[in-house]
Amino acid sequence: MALPPQLKLIQHHLRTAQEHENRDPVVAYYCRLYAMQTGMKLDSKTPECRKFLVKLMDQLEMMKKELSTNESISQEIVGNAHIENYALKMFLYADNEDRAGRFHKNMIKSFYTASLLLDVLSVFGELSEENIQHRKYSRWKATYIHNCLKNGETPQAGPIGMEGEAYDDEFGAEGGGPSPASFDPVHPQPSFSVGPADQGPAVSPPNYNNIQIPPGSHAPANTPADLPRPSGEAVKPVPASRTMPPGDPLPVNNIQDGSVHLTPEDFTRAQKYCKYAGSALQYEDVATAVQNLQKALKLLTTGKE
Repeated sequence: MALPPQLKLIQHHLRTAQEHENRDPVVAYYCRLYAMQTGMKLDSKTPECRKFLVKLMDQLEMMKKELSTNESISQEIVGNAHIENYALKMFLYADNEDRAGRFHKNMIKSFYTASLLLDVLSVFGELSEENIQHRKYSRWKATYIHNCLKNGETPQAGPIGMEGEAYDDEFGAEGGGPSPASFDPVHPQPSFSVGPADQGPAVSPPNYNNIQIPPGSHAPANTPADLPRPSGEAVKPVPASRTMPPGDPLPVNNIQDGSVHLTPEDFTRAQKYCKYAGSALQYEDVATAVQNLQKALKLLTTGKE
Protein backbone atom coordinates (compact mmCIF):
# COMPACT_ATOMS: atom_id res chain seq x y z
CA MET A 1 0.00 0.00 0.00
CA ALA A 2 1.38 3.39 -1.03
CA LEU A 3 2.33 5.86 1.69
CA PRO A 4 -0.07 8.82 1.76
CA PRO A 5 1.63 12.19 1.11
CA GLN A 6 0.51 13.42 4.53
CA LEU A 7 2.72 10.76 6.15
CA LYS A 8 5.83 11.51 4.11
CA LEU A 9 7.86 12.25 7.24
CA ILE A 10 7.86 8.56 8.25
CA GLN A 11 8.88 7.12 4.88
CA HIS A 12 12.56 6.76 5.80
CA HIS A 13 11.83 5.01 9.08
CA LEU A 14 9.62 2.56 7.19
CA ARG A 15 12.38 2.08 4.61
CA THR A 16 14.83 1.32 7.42
CA ALA A 17 12.36 -1.20 8.86
CA GLN A 18 12.11 -2.93 5.49
CA GLU A 19 15.90 -3.06 5.14
CA HIS A 20 16.19 -4.76 8.54
CA GLU A 21 13.30 -7.19 8.08
CA ASN A 22 15.62 -10.19 7.99
CA ARG A 23 18.84 -8.60 9.22
CA ASP A 24 17.46 -7.49 12.60
CA PRO A 25 13.69 -7.92 13.18
CA VAL A 26 13.91 -6.00 16.48
CA VAL A 27 15.11 -2.90 14.64
CA ALA A 28 12.38 -3.40 12.03
CA TYR A 29 9.70 -3.70 14.74
CA TYR A 30 10.64 -0.53 16.60
CA CYS A 31 11.10 1.47 13.39
CA ARG A 32 7.52 0.57 12.45
CA LEU A 33 6.30 1.33 15.96
CA TYR A 34 7.87 4.79 15.76
CA ALA A 35 6.39 5.30 12.30
CA MET A 36 2.94 4.30 13.54
CA GLN A 37 3.08 6.58 16.59
CA THR A 38 4.38 9.49 14.54
CA GLY A 39 1.85 8.85 11.77
CA MET A 40 -1.00 9.00 14.28
CA LYS A 41 0.16 12.48 15.27
CA LEU A 42 0.56 13.61 11.66
CA ASP A 43 -2.82 12.51 10.32
CA SER A 44 -5.09 9.75 11.60
CA LYS A 45 -8.38 11.17 10.33
CA THR A 46 -8.26 11.22 6.54
CA PRO A 47 -9.42 7.87 5.08
CA GLU A 48 -6.20 7.05 3.21
CA CYS A 49 -4.01 7.77 6.27
CA ARG A 50 -6.30 5.89 8.61
CA LYS A 51 -6.31 2.87 6.31
CA PHE A 52 -2.51 2.93 6.04
CA LEU A 53 -2.04 3.23 9.80
CA VAL A 54 -4.49 0.42 10.57
CA LYS A 55 -2.56 -1.85 8.22
CA LEU A 56 0.67 -0.81 9.93
CA MET A 57 -0.86 -1.63 13.33
CA ASP A 58 -1.87 -5.09 12.08
CA GLN A 59 1.69 -5.65 10.87
CA LEU A 60 3.06 -4.63 14.28
CA GLU A 61 0.69 -7.00 16.08
CA MET A 62 1.81 -9.85 13.86
CA MET A 63 5.49 -9.05 14.44
CA LYS A 64 4.92 -8.81 18.19
CA LYS A 65 3.43 -12.31 18.25
CA GLU A 66 6.23 -13.73 16.10
CA LEU A 67 8.87 -12.13 18.34
CA SER A 68 7.08 -12.77 21.64
CA THR A 69 9.99 -14.80 23.03
CA ASN A 70 12.53 -12.07 22.23
CA GLU A 71 13.37 -10.04 25.35
CA SER A 72 13.99 -6.95 23.23
CA ILE A 73 10.28 -6.99 22.38
CA SER A 74 8.83 -8.22 25.67
CA GLN A 75 10.97 -5.92 27.84
CA GLU A 76 11.23 -2.27 26.86
CA ILE A 77 14.47 -1.75 28.77
CA VAL A 78 16.18 -4.44 26.71
CA GLY A 79 14.64 -3.10 23.50
CA ASN A 80 15.84 0.40 24.34
CA ALA A 81 19.38 -0.88 24.88
CA HIS A 82 19.26 -2.88 21.63
CA ILE A 83 18.21 0.07 19.47
CA GLU A 84 20.57 2.54 21.17
CA ASN A 85 23.58 0.27 20.85
CA TYR A 86 22.78 -0.51 17.22
CA ALA A 87 22.40 3.20 16.41
CA LEU A 88 25.64 4.14 18.16
CA LYS A 89 27.54 1.32 16.45
CA MET A 90 26.42 2.66 13.07
CA PHE A 91 27.40 6.14 14.19
CA LEU A 92 30.85 4.95 15.31
CA TYR A 93 31.45 3.19 12.00
CA ALA A 94 30.51 6.29 10.00
CA ASP A 95 32.46 8.58 12.31
CA ASN A 96 35.61 6.46 11.98
CA GLU A 97 35.29 6.46 8.18
CA ASP A 98 34.77 10.23 8.29
CA ARG A 99 37.78 10.87 10.52
CA ALA A 100 39.92 8.71 8.21
CA GLY A 101 38.79 10.74 5.20
CA ARG A 102 37.02 7.81 3.54
CA PHE A 103 33.91 9.41 2.06
CA HIS A 104 31.44 7.10 0.30
CA LYS A 105 27.73 6.33 0.12
CA ASN A 106 27.86 3.52 2.65
CA MET A 107 29.28 5.91 5.24
CA ILE A 108 26.64 8.53 4.43
CA LYS A 109 24.01 5.82 4.73
CA SER A 110 25.29 4.83 8.17
CA PHE A 111 25.27 8.41 9.46
CA TYR A 112 21.72 8.92 8.27
CA THR A 113 20.41 5.56 9.47
CA ALA A 114 21.95 6.23 12.89
CA SER A 115 19.98 9.47 13.07
CA LEU A 116 16.76 7.65 12.17
CA LEU A 117 17.31 5.02 14.86
CA LEU A 118 17.97 7.74 17.40
CA ASP A 119 14.55 9.12 16.40
CA VAL A 120 13.15 5.67 17.13
CA LEU A 121 14.45 5.79 20.71
CA SER A 122 11.69 8.29 21.48
CA VAL A 123 9.20 5.37 21.65
CA PHE A 124 10.83 4.56 24.99
CA GLY A 125 10.68 8.10 26.37
CA GLU A 126 12.49 11.39 26.02
CA LEU A 127 15.91 11.30 24.36
CA SER A 128 18.96 12.10 26.43
CA GLU A 129 20.79 15.31 25.55
CA GLU A 130 23.68 13.17 24.35
CA ASN A 131 21.51 11.27 21.89
CA ILE A 132 19.87 14.48 20.69
CA GLN A 133 23.33 15.85 19.86
CA HIS A 134 24.35 12.63 18.11
CA ARG A 135 21.13 12.69 16.08
CA LYS A 136 21.66 16.28 14.94
CA TYR A 137 25.31 15.66 14.13
CA SER A 138 24.66 12.41 12.24
CA ARG A 139 21.92 13.89 10.11
CA TRP A 140 23.92 17.01 9.39
CA LYS A 141 27.07 15.04 8.52
CA ALA A 142 25.12 12.87 6.06
CA THR A 143 23.84 15.98 4.32
CA TYR A 144 27.14 17.85 4.40
CA ILE A 145 29.20 14.99 2.96
CA HIS A 146 26.55 14.18 0.35
CA ASN A 147 26.41 17.78 -0.83
CA CYS A 148 30.22 18.01 -0.99
CA LEU A 149 30.53 14.85 -3.08
CA LYS A 150 27.65 15.95 -5.28
CA ASN A 151 29.37 19.27 -5.97
CA GLY A 152 32.79 17.73 -6.55
CA GLU A 153 34.19 19.12 -3.30
CA THR A 154 36.29 17.34 -0.68
CA PRO A 155 34.48 17.22 2.68
CA GLN A 156 36.29 18.28 5.82
CA ALA A 157 37.03 15.15 7.83
CA GLY A 158 36.15 14.74 11.48
CA PRO A 159 34.03 16.78 13.89
CA ILE A 160 33.23 20.29 12.71
CA GLY A 161 30.62 22.80 13.75
CA MET A 162 27.26 22.48 12.03
CA GLU A 163 26.20 25.21 9.68
CA GLY A 164 23.15 25.47 7.44
CA GLU A 165 22.82 22.44 5.18
CA ALA A 166 19.47 21.55 3.66
CA TYR A 167 18.38 18.34 1.99
CA ASP A 168 17.26 18.55 -1.60
CA ASP A 169 15.02 16.32 -3.69
CA GLU A 170 18.01 14.86 -5.54
CA PHE A 171 19.80 13.69 -2.39
CA GLY A 172 20.48 10.02 -3.04
CA ALA A 173 18.35 9.90 -6.17
CA GLU A 174 21.27 9.74 -8.59
CA GLY A 175 22.71 6.45 -9.70
CA GLY A 176 19.56 4.56 -10.60
CA GLY A 177 17.88 1.85 -8.59
CA PRO A 178 19.44 0.00 -5.67
CA SER A 179 21.57 -3.07 -6.15
CA PRO A 180 20.66 -6.21 -4.16
CA ALA A 181 24.29 -6.45 -3.05
CA SER A 182 24.46 -2.99 -1.56
CA PHE A 183 22.52 -0.48 0.45
CA ASP A 184 19.99 1.75 -1.21
CA PRO A 185 21.26 5.26 -1.77
CA VAL A 186 20.27 7.55 1.07
CA HIS A 187 16.92 9.28 0.65
CA PRO A 188 16.74 11.91 3.42
CA GLN A 189 13.68 14.02 3.94
CA PRO A 190 13.67 17.01 1.58
CA SER A 191 12.05 19.16 4.26
CA PHE A 192 14.86 18.70 6.80
CA SER A 193 17.38 21.42 7.41
CA VAL A 194 19.79 22.36 10.15
CA GLY A 195 19.82 26.00 11.05
CA PRO A 196 18.05 28.73 12.96
CA ALA A 197 14.67 27.86 11.44
CA ASP A 198 14.16 24.51 13.13
CA GLN A 199 17.23 23.55 15.09
CA GLY A 200 18.29 26.81 16.70
CA PRO A 201 21.76 28.30 16.24
CA ALA A 202 24.61 26.34 14.71
CA VAL A 203 25.40 23.41 17.00
CA SER A 204 28.82 22.15 17.96
CA PRO A 205 29.74 18.49 17.37
CA PRO A 206 28.48 16.10 20.04
CA ASN A 207 30.42 15.59 23.22
CA TYR A 208 32.29 12.30 22.95
CA ASN A 209 33.25 12.08 26.62
CA ASN A 210 30.66 9.39 27.32
CA ILE A 211 31.12 7.41 24.10
CA GLN A 212 34.35 5.61 23.34
CA ILE A 213 35.38 5.93 19.69
CA PRO A 214 38.53 3.80 19.44
CA PRO A 215 40.44 3.69 16.12
CA GLY A 216 39.05 0.96 13.91
CA SER A 217 35.87 0.51 15.92
CA HIS A 218 33.76 -1.97 13.99
CA ALA A 219 30.18 -1.72 12.89
CA PRO A 220 27.61 -4.37 13.90
CA ALA A 221 27.05 -7.33 11.61
CA ASN A 222 25.61 -6.55 8.18
CA THR A 223 26.21 -2.81 8.36
CA PRO A 224 28.23 -1.05 5.64
CA ALA A 225 31.47 -2.41 7.11
CA ASP A 226 30.68 -5.68 5.35
CA LEU A 227 30.38 -4.03 1.95
CA PRO A 228 33.14 -3.09 -0.50
CA ARG A 229 34.23 0.49 -0.76
CA PRO A 230 33.87 2.31 -4.07
CA SER A 231 37.56 1.61 -4.74
CA GLY A 232 36.92 -2.12 -4.44
CA GLU A 233 38.86 -2.46 -1.19
CA ALA A 234 36.83 -4.31 1.44
CA VAL A 235 36.32 -2.68 4.77
CA LYS A 236 37.63 -5.14 7.32
CA PRO A 237 36.02 -4.86 10.74
CA VAL A 238 38.54 -4.47 13.54
CA PRO A 239 37.64 -5.39 17.11
CA ALA A 240 36.93 -2.40 19.30
CA SER A 241 39.48 -1.29 21.85
CA ARG A 242 39.27 -3.29 25.06
CA THR A 243 40.92 -0.57 27.15
CA MET A 244 38.87 0.11 30.23
CA PRO A 245 37.97 3.78 30.65
CA PRO A 246 39.02 5.46 33.87
CA GLY A 247 36.27 5.60 36.47
CA ASP A 248 35.64 7.56 39.62
CA PRO A 249 36.15 5.66 42.86
CA LEU A 250 32.78 4.56 44.18
CA PRO A 251 31.85 4.93 47.85
CA VAL A 252 30.81 1.32 48.33
CA ASN A 253 30.84 1.82 52.09
CA ASN A 254 27.55 3.67 51.74
CA ILE A 255 25.82 0.41 50.89
CA GLN A 256 27.27 -1.33 53.91
CA ASP A 257 26.15 1.31 56.41
CA GLY A 258 22.71 1.72 54.77
CA SER A 259 23.02 5.50 54.45
CA VAL A 260 21.70 5.61 50.86
CA HIS A 261 17.94 5.62 50.27
CA LEU A 262 17.03 4.30 46.83
CA THR A 263 13.64 4.78 45.20
CA PRO A 264 11.95 2.28 42.84
CA GLU A 265 12.91 4.63 39.99
CA ASP A 266 16.57 4.39 41.02
CA PHE A 267 16.43 0.60 40.82
CA THR A 268 14.80 0.82 37.39
CA ARG A 269 17.51 3.15 36.12
CA ALA A 270 20.25 0.93 37.54
CA GLN A 271 18.67 -2.06 35.83
CA LYS A 272 18.61 -0.11 32.58
CA TYR A 273 22.35 0.60 32.80
CA CYS A 274 23.04 -3.08 33.46
CA LYS A 275 20.97 -4.03 30.41
CA TYR A 276 22.93 -1.50 28.33
CA ALA A 277 26.15 -3.07 29.56
CA GLY A 278 24.96 -6.54 28.61
CA SER A 279 23.96 -5.36 25.15
CA ALA A 280 27.36 -3.71 24.66
CA LEU A 281 29.11 -6.96 25.54
CA GLN A 282 27.24 -8.66 22.70
CA TYR A 283 29.35 -6.44 20.42
CA GLU A 284 32.50 -7.06 22.53
CA ASP A 285 32.45 -3.36 23.39
CA VAL A 286 34.14 -3.51 26.78
CA ALA A 287 34.52 0.25 27.18
CA THR A 288 30.80 0.97 26.81
CA ALA A 289 29.91 -1.97 29.06
CA VAL A 290 32.25 -0.76 31.80
CA GLN A 291 30.91 2.80 31.57
CA ASN A 292 27.32 1.65 32.00
CA LEU A 293 28.23 -0.63 34.89
CA GLN A 294 30.02 2.28 36.55
CA LYS A 295 26.89 4.41 36.15
CA ALA A 296 24.81 1.67 37.75
CA LEU A 297 27.26 1.31 40.64
CA LYS A 298 27.39 5.06 41.21
CA LEU A 299 23.61 5.25 41.29
CA LEU A 300 23.33 2.32 43.72
CA THR A 301 26.07 3.60 46.03
CA THR A 302 25.25 7.32 46.05
CA GLY A 303 21.62 7.54 44.97
CA LYS A 304 22.72 9.99 42.28
CA GLU A 305 23.60 9.64 38.61
